[in-house]
Amino acid sequence: MFLRAINTEGISKTKEYIAEKMLAIIDEVGAQNVVQVITDNAANCRAAGIIVEQKHPHIFWTPCVVHTLNLALKNICASREIEDVLYTEFQWISEVIGDASMIKNFIMNHSMRLSMFNEQSNLKFLAIADTRFASAIVMLKRFIAIKDALSVMVVSEKWSAYREDNPRQAQFVKEKIVNDMWWDKVRYFLSFTEPIYTMIRAADTDKACLHLIYEMWDTMIEKVKSVIYRHEMKETHEESIFYSAVHDILVSRWTKSNTPFHCLAHSLNPKYYTDAWINEVPNRQAPHNDEEISEMRNTCFRRYFSGEELKKVKLQYANFSLFGNGFNSFDSLEDRSYMEPKMWWGIHGHSAPELKKLALKLLGQPTSSSCAERNWSTYGLIHSSLRNRKSDEYRCGPSAMWDVGADTFEADFEGGADFLEQADLSLDEPELEERLFEDLEALGLTEDAE
Repeated sequence: MFLRAINTEGISKTKEYIAEKMLAIIDEVGAQNVVQVITDNAANCRAAGIIVEQKHPHIFWTPCVVHTLNLALKNICASREIEDVLYTEFQWISEVIGDASMIKNFIMNHSMRLSMFNEQSNLKFLAIADTRFASAIVMLKRFIAIKDALSVMVVSEKWSAYREDNPRQAQFVKEKIVNDMWWDKVRYFLSFTEPIYTMIRAADTDKACLHLIYEMWDTMIEKVKSVIYRHEMKETHEESIFYSAVHDILVSRWTKSNTPFHCLAHSLNPKYYTDAWINEVPNRQAPHNDEEISEMRNTCFRRYFSGEELKKVKLQYANFSLFGNGFNSFDSLEDRSYMEPKMWWGIHGHSAPELKKLALKLLGQPTSSSCAERNWSTYGLIHSSLRNRKSDEYRCGPSAMWDVGADTFEADFEGGADFLEQADLSLDEPELEERLFEDLEALGLTEDAE
């Protein structure tokens, strides 16, 4: 639910200012109705979150997981320390991204070259802001999708005819596009970052996934390792300098963003105590056997409860984690593996009312603040000179009245809106985008039709 927007233009965003605004909203909706405050990872936001926690110990500040993952990608894509081992290992990535940006700009900034490209491809180049999450991945994914069109374009007679304005750059572009080794680097980069990108997409919603984040991080890191080791043709026990560099970045970012709140939510997922889940991955532990998770979980319990109530909740958790009294029925054990955690607690949590109440709160929590940020992008698409309410495009056509869809990972594919948002669609759904552009051309609504 969107509650309020505040214009902070010209105001210094100090920790005190941010905390003041947060606390005012918390008081308005009632502190008892607030479970967590999610912000990006900026120092002032972190400090503001601590102020909120000091006033309301039961409210946790949590950093946005999507921002955290994006910072990790930035470290991989643009290492700045020339003397550092990271720069040595990741330099080729910066070069590939730089080459792709140069190729895109060279074609898009010349009307004739852009026209030549459009003749070969139904997909368009993407103008992606650097501030967008995973911008390098999105750009290179599009390059793979339009590879054939680029290859045909640079070997055509027209390309040779219209290269006179900058023959050196034209030759550079052609050499890269016809170079199989360059494309191999692009594919390798996309391959080992795909688990990171997939996690960004899964977390970048207002869907409840806080209880999944701990596992998602571990699984994502293992998948990255698998891709890199397979590419380098190494056994898992061998050392990979490149993977070590990637691993250090990912673990560092996760360590900085991991909070007791994540650990408590992880601990309340009944699936994570089943033999099937534990045996799925070597050396995996149930939450109550993990020292770090247990310490952080107990920290949370002490913030939520005290005295006799704390003792009662600890006993309830012990029964829950050890399949004790109230949690040892056949149905309870069977349902842990496949039932949604929130539903499981609703059915089987009656013997632990205090823990059940806490579980139902945490298992319904998102983990990203970026879903709130889309209020601004959606507003900008609707209320702008491009979407004037008096224009014909607003009153008719495929985006009439602009039906905005639900903000979930599956929304575009489960009928979340009558029409897909073109701004989101063009990021990584080329097949759907191609069909959309064909429909627009049939209606005479594309730039070429003008």
